[in-house]
Amino acid sequence: QVQFVESGGGLVQFGGSLRLACVASGRSFSAPAMGWFRRASGKEREFVAGIGRYAGPYYGDSVKDRFTASKNNAWNTIYLQMNSLKPDDTAVYYCNALTSYGLANAANDYWGQGTQVTVSS
Repeated sequence: QVQFVESGGGLVQFGGSLRLACVASGRSFSAPAMGWFRRASGKEREFVAGIGRYAGPYYGDSVKDRFTASKNNAWNTIYLQMNSLKPDDTAVYYCNALTSYGLANAANDYWGQGTQVTVSS
C-alpha cells in the first residue's frame, strides 16, 4: 500500500515563502509522476504541480511562475517551493502519484493527512 507524508506547512504573511516536502513509500515508488494538490475550505481538490520521475515539473495556472516542484534522486521525496504566497493559496496541501506524466489526475485514493498552509493578508 502506498503512503504519503507531507510536511512544511505553516502560517506565513502575504508575499512570503514556504517549502513543502512529501515522502512517498510503497508502490508509489514506481509511479511515473508525482503531484501536489490542494484543497481550500469549501472547495474541490485542485491540482497544483506535477513532476516526472525522468522529466521536469509542470504547473496549474494559478501557481505558475510562483511555485517550483522538485524531487530527490531516489524518487521517494518531492518538494514544492512556494514563493509570493497569497491568501488564495491558503489550503491543505497533499501529494500523490499521478496517472501519467503531464496529467493532473491522482493515481489512487491513498491520500495522506496533508499539510496546512495559511497565508495572512
